Amino acid sequence: MKLMIDRGVLLKTLAHAQSVVERRNTIPILSNLKLEVANGKVSVAATDMEIGLTESAMADPASEDGSATAPAHTLYDIVRKLPDGAQVEIALDAMAERLTVRAGRSNFQLSVLPTEDFPSLADGDLPVNFRMAARDLRALIDRTRFAISTEETRYYLNGIFIHKAEHEGVQVLRAVATDGHRLARAEAPLPDGAADMPGVIVPRKTVGELRKLLDEAGDDDVEISLSETKIRFVLGDIVLGSKLIDGAFPDYERVIPSGNDKFMQLDRQAFKDAVDRVSTISTEKSRGVKLAMQPGALVVSASNAESGAASEEIEADYDDAELEIGFNSRYLLDIANQIEGDVAELSFSDPASPTILRDKADASALYVLMPMRV
Repeated sequence: MKLMIDRGVLLKTLAHAQSVVERRNTIPILSNLKLEVANGKVSVAATDMEIGLTESAMADPASEDGSATAPAHTLYDIVRKLPDGAQVEIALDAMAERLTVRAGRSNFQLSVLPTEDFPSLADGDLPVNFRMAARDLRALIDRTRFAISTEETRYYLNGIFIHKAEHEGVQVLRAVATDGHRLARAEAPLPDGAADMPGVIVPRKTVGELRKLLDEAGDDDVEISLSETKIRFVLGDIVLGSKLIDGAFPDYERVIPSGNDKFMQLDRQAFKDAVDRVSTISTEKSRGVKLAMQPGALVVSASNAESGAASEEIEADYDDAELEIGFNSRYLLDIANQIEGDVAELSFSDPASPTILRDKADASALYVLMPMRV
């Protein structure tokens, strides 16, 4: 195998692939990428046995067909440090079990492992297939992934639950994430072909890798194929496949309160800035702030036995009974960052019940936040 390729093209491809590879591996081959040259193209593959990524790119016509493996992070770091515009040559010396990387006067020798040891990335039968705009998928992820749980014991919360649902008589594709303290729900129009999809939980790492790729997809469509155990995303020359979380996502509808009868509307940016400033004084552990609702205003406050106290009043459209509720300020800010409109709407019931937060200009997203003692 001999690969001749522009440094910039190779770097982009390696950046995507090495991101999938874990830094520490008990199985040596999983630390490697697989390079395969055929018909003037190079295909780069990486996997951690849960996620697999394959990307193809055009190679120089002088390249020679063949395949090899290479240490993922080492190869990426080498190419990253080469000068812009460099022409990179990667050649396999099968006898010496070495991979030579050359560019200009730079010359590297890398150890290789047998290509036959590299795991197959076949996804099997994926009966449900549909396409959706990259911007819609990006919005679903951005509005929900901050609420994914990191608690490994509740593994079924370690991802985004994507499923078909109905909202006000309209079929939608819904994404939900929760960590038990907050819940995020977002919706997009149901794509053609998704009517028979099962509800699936896409793992946190897969969500993160997909989100990076979506940044480069622009306004292109993403091809999505899935079964009850696996999912595949195709973005141009990139194929990202993943196992799904094997578990039942909880009945999240029961967490969304239906009896919140007190409503407040306020400027989203003013609210976010007030919470951010006041939380400076809150304790490092709890990050607690108190929201005091009163006619025409909201008072955000925090106190700390060591640091002191802080409060800030902002205008609000509210004409119900006075009410005080405590929240984790970081959770409030996470939600406020996802509200794109100018006006945030909060609905309450009492200090011990969950609060609903919405974007007044966009009904496709809803957030639920549990109160805390402050």
